[in-house]
Amino acid sequence: MQPTSTVDRPAAPPAPNSRTFARAFGDVRDAWRQRELWAHLGWQDIKQRYRRSVIGPLWITISMGTTALALGLLYSQLFGQTLSTFLPYVTAGFIIWNFILGVITEGTEVFIANEGLIKHLPAPVTVHVLRMVWRQVLFFLHNLVVYVIVMAIFFPELTKPYRMEGDDFLHPGLSWTALLAIPGFVLIAVNAVWVALLFGIISTRFRDIPPVIHSFINLVFFMTPIVWHVGVLNRVTGDEGGGSGDWRVLIAELNPIYHFVEIVRAPMLGHAQDWHHWVVVGGFTLVGWTLALVAMRNYRARVSYWV
Repeated sequence: MQPTSTVDRPAAPPAPNSRTFARAFGDVRDAWRQRELWAHLGWQDIKQRYRRSVIGPLWITISMGTTALALGLLYSQLFGQTLSTFLPYVTAGFIIWNFILGVITEGTEVFIANEGLIKHLPAPVTVHVLRMVWRQVLFFLHNLVVYVIVMAIFFPELTKPYRMEGDDFLHPGLSWTALLAIPGFVLIAVNAVWVALLFGIISTRFRDIPPVIHSFINLVFFMTPIVWHVGVLNRVTGDEGGGSGDWRVLIAELNPIYHFVEIVRAPMLGHAQDWHHWVVVGGFTLVGWTLALVAMRNYRARVSYWV
């Protein structure tokens, strides 16, 4: 017999709550499981960009090599640096900076640029972030060709202890510690995901954020030790390497991008390892992922409406 009153009818299942950390974690987990999808899409992005080009993605390497060479030659003269150690420094820093720059600028528009896919492809929103980060990783790998060429030219000078102008200590030179660049870059890529998730969600809701970031990103480049070395901040008359120049180092130390660059660049060049860079990056990783998961918990379901 069918129930005749609402009291006798079975209760309807409660509506699922999309604003939970379990769903936020689930979105990231499901996106990782679909790595064949975003890896294929990221590779197709590069092929599409250079579809009718004769030399294809080699343009990435040529552009990077030309820029690094020009900046290295110019700033080595401006700051009185030895070219054999300063050009590899600029090259490595510029390659890492390019990866960070791409993640930040494209990360702010990652959901806006994928409006069509978000509305028609039933996939976790993190898929679009991983696709963008993977594309930047491929660009980074292409640019490493320039690093290999520069290191091959100046290899004899970099395998023995050497001093950067402005430093009061010797760097040990290239050794097996260069392998530390691998976990360093992995850590940067992990941070790239939360940066794109957090700023991508905010920028999708507030469309003024991407232009603001694009306006200030060039200033951040010149404030970061990419084409200049931290040692030059200590070069004051009669007190090179310390004393009244110490406060100037705060210009670099208070810049979080500097620490991200240094955990990869230092082992790539055989520089002395300063572990406080890893501590700072580790702190940003924990705080950043916490903020990103909070944003995912509260606003992940709204992204498809905001785009």
